[in-house]
Parts: sequence; C-alpha cells; structure tokens
Amino acid sequence: MGMSVSQPHTDGSPPTTGRRVLMLSLATAGFAVNFWAWALLSPLGPLFKDALRLSAFQQALLVAVPVVVGSVGRIPVGALTDRFGGRVMFPLVSAVTIVPVLFLGLIGHTSLAALLAGGFFLGVGGTAFAVGVPFVNAWFPPERRGLAIGIFGAGMGGTAVSALTTVKLVDGWGVATPFVVTAVVLAVYAIAAAVLLRDAPGRVVPTESLSRRLADTTRLRVTWQASALYAVGFGGFVAFSVYLPAYLKTAYGLTQSDAANRMAGFVLLAVLMRPVGGWLSDRIGPVRVLTACLGVVAVGATVQAFTPPLLPLGTAAFLSMAAALGAASGAVFALVALLAPPNKVGSVTGLVGAAGGLGGFIPPLVMGALYGAFSSYALGLAALAVVALATLVFTTTAVRRTVHAHRLQGGR
Repeated sequence: MGMSVSQPHTDGSPPTTGRRVLMLSLATAGFAVNFWAWALLSPLGPLFKDALRLSAFQQALLVAVPVVVGSVGRIPVGALTDRFGGRVMFPLVSAVTIVPVLFLGLIGHTSLAALLAGGFFLGVGGTAFAVGVPFVNAWFPPERRGLAIGIFGAGMGGTAVSALTTVKLVDGWGVATPFVVTAVVLAVYAIAAAVLLRDAPGRVVPTESLSRRLADTTRLRVTWQASALYAVGFGGFVAFSVYLPAYLKTAYGLTQSDAANRMAGFVLLAVLMRPVGGWLSDRIGPVRVLTACLGVVAVGATVQAFTPPLLPLGTAAFLSMAAALGAASGAVFALVALLAPPNKVGSVTGLVGAAGGLGGFIPPLVMGALYGAFSSYALGLAALAVVALATLVFTTTAVRRTVHAHRLQGGR
C-alpha cells in the first residue's frame, strides 16, 4: 500500500514541549466548543415539547438525531483527518457547525420538521472528536499519548457547559440567545484554529482512497476490540448522563434540580478521570487499567441494583462508576494510540468513536422498557453488571493477546 510522508508544516524545528501543549490546548478547546454546540438541543427538549406539543417519542427523537449523526459522522471525518490533518479539519468542522446553530436559534425552532433538519446538521459538531485524536496523537511521543489524548478527551465537558447555561440563557434573553452565543464562540475558535493550528512535523499521510482506507481499517483487530470497549465505557457514561436524572427522581424521589445537580457531579468526575485513565495507561498499560475499571463498574452496578440508601452507599456506587467509566474511556484511546498504525489513527478513531456514541443509546431504552414492564430498575442495573463482567473477561483474554502480539512484532 502506498503512502507518503507529509512535509513538516512547522518552521522545521523539532516540536518543543510548549508547542505540543499549545496544540493540545487548541485541540481540546475545539472539541469542547463543538461538543457544546452539539448538545444544545438536549436541555431544551422539555421546552420544545411544551411549545410544539410534542409526544415523548418526538422529544426523544429531537435529542437523538444530532447524537446519531455526530456519532456515525465520525467515521468519514476521522478518515478525512488522516488525509488532510487537523489544521484543515478543525476550522472546517467548527465553521460548518455555525450554520445549523444559527438556523436553529433564529428560525428553526418553530416546527418539529425544522428542528429535526437543524439537528441533523448540528450532528457535525459531534464529529470533532475524530479530528482531535489523530491530531494530538501525531504531536506526542508514544509514551505520552495516553495522557495527551485523555486530556483532549476531557473536552467532552463541553456538554456540561451546554447543560448548565442553555436553559438559563433562554430564560433570561430568549430562545435564540444560547444559539447565537455558541455560534460566536465557534466563529472565534474557527478563526483562531485556522491561524494557529499546525499539523505535527512528519505526519504520515495515507495516499489510498477514502473507501479503501475505511475497508482496511475494518480489518484491523484493534478497531473492533476498541469499539466494543468504548461502547461499554463511553456508552455507559453517555447512558448515565442521559438517564440519571429520571432514575434519581423515580427511585429516590429527588427534585428535578437536585437530580440534575447530581448528574452534573457524575459527568464532572467522569470527565476529570479521563486523563487519569490515559496517564495510568502510559504507566501500567491500558489492559490493566481497563480491567480494574470494568471490575469497579460491575461491583457498583451490582450494589445499585438493590437500590441502597442514597447516602452513603448509593452515592458511593454512582461516583465510583463515574470515575471508572471516565478512566476506561481514556484507556481505550491509549490502546488505540498503542496499536493503530500512525496513518490510520483517524480512521480507527472514527469507528471507535461512533461505537461509543451509539453505545449510549441502548441502555436508556433498555432501562425504560424494563421499568415499564416491571416497575423496577434492578434488572437494568444487573444487566450492566453482567455486561461489565463479560467485557472484563474479553479485556483480559482477547485484548491482552492483541497487545502481546503487537509487542512481539516490534511495537512499543
């Protein structure tokens, strides 16, 4: 397979730590801003439900469309980043996302059809993840990639910015306000990225066609193993961040605001633990980190299946699961950085990122269906414990063998 090496896009000097930190900071900011935009519709679901008299299904569809498009869209965007680099793709994704944001804020919130159309294109913001991982990966040496990609991954906290500010801005200044504010921030970032971002010196650029590279990527063992792990790790995080307020209100009788605040704490801890998972993977290997994290999730879900008192046992179970799911998400991309060929990191990231985003869809549906049938969340949490245990076994057998084979073949 032919491939060429790009010319360095810098002034020719080797990358300094300061330059790497600048690029990592810019990439993380871009991820956070695009995720902020991507998550704008979710907090406004209840508002649109009342204003447009939507059914529960229509409200769920409205929130789901950007998530699906943003998840699946990572597959082509990751492959395009391998080809064109983050210097081109970060400003491009940010600029394109401005269009649906302004459409939704100014004219697109008056009907369900317009909201769904705007939400579809808003999904572009969710693809920024697949731009940043290969971009950051190329800038850092192998022994520091887990931490670097983990720090970048903390940009998923952009969804928390959306959750905390959107409704307040609407209440204070009207429906258009959060959309206009986000569009301005996206524009500022797109300009800053176009001026300041540089691809790593010696970045390996693939020369095959997009379809050929995606086909090659699907034949890599790391693609499917990391996708399965990320569907459980990040998918579990997404599922809890969506479903936790409803669960806490139903199971413990909490108020909407108390439940929302506890969900924010869960999200914040998971976000903070993502770089920790990457850093630990650099030190002791991603397989060990993933094994420990999945064990914690299995225990936490088992405890919570019995609906213990919220203080202290329930809170401890949820916070330990948040920390474990966050660290596991960081460890998965340390695994990708370790095993994926340099010119395919974007393509692999696209598929793995899609699996994680889509993995967050199934658990809330299962939990809702089980609660509807049995008026109990216990079976849903027990199922999570079983999935976590099965994934732990998969990690200690198949994934461990893949890492071992990679090292025998001369990998790190």
